[in-house]
Amino acid sequence: DSVASIFEAYTQEIGALIVEPVAGNMGVVPPRAGFLEGLRDLCDQHVALLIFDEVMTGFRVHPGGAQALYGIQPDLTTLGKIIGGGLPVGAYGGRKEIMEMVAPAGPVYQAGTLSGNPLAMTAGKVTLQALQDPQIWSEMDGHAQVLETGIRESADARGVPIYQTRVGTMFSMFFVKQPVHDWLEVKASDVERFGRYFQAMLAQGVYLAPSQFEAGFLSSVHDDGVIQQTIEAAAIAMQTLA
Repeated sequence: DSVASIFEAYTQEIGALIVEPVAGNMGVVPPRAGFLEGLRDLCDQHVALLIFDEVMTGFRVHPGGAQALYGIQPDLTTLGKIIGGGLPVGAYGGRKEIMEMVAPAGPVYQAGTLSGNPLAMTAGKVTLQALQDPQIWSEMDGHAQVLETGIRESADARGVPIYQTRVGTMFSMFFVKQPVHDWLEVKASDVERFGRYFQAMLAQGVYLAPSQFEAGFLSSVHDDGVIQQTIEAAAIAMQTLA
């Protein structure tokens, strides 16, 4: 409703709407049912472009990104170092008539210092070739589910209230007593307790992102042993919090 009101107020001024289809910069916060569909409808009604920022979600939430997971086709998509095996690289793509506006086909000039960097392009090619194997994705997704379950059971067993979010291989854990759906609910997290959890995990050899509001990512090298080590560390960390 808030987005709709903005469109109504600035109908002649909005050319595009850009959004992370799964929020990743306040922890992982999945979209509410119907939200992305509503954005698509609003952009169509007001002749504006819908742009998905899939820098985080690309390949991490689904082999086809969030747009494949939720069945929403944006007009443009941005991607980051996920397509280069972690090396500096970015890409964007979209509808043919939009992409034909970019030079040399069209008048819009785009360039970058690292564009076409041979090392990044080679790493990207190998990464994309590896991701064509469906077993790689299914194993990563399965490991993420085992990790989520293990941490939840560790917290429940020790009476530590947490709320977990996960979409594919992206995950977060918030130290709150209620579900998290938006920024206001995220801000209710106990950041002091997360800091203690981070230090306890670090002492067990598990290096998490140091902020409550960062997303966690699993990769293909996080095997069964790594997942089990992390769950065991979480059990010890939860005991210190209890």
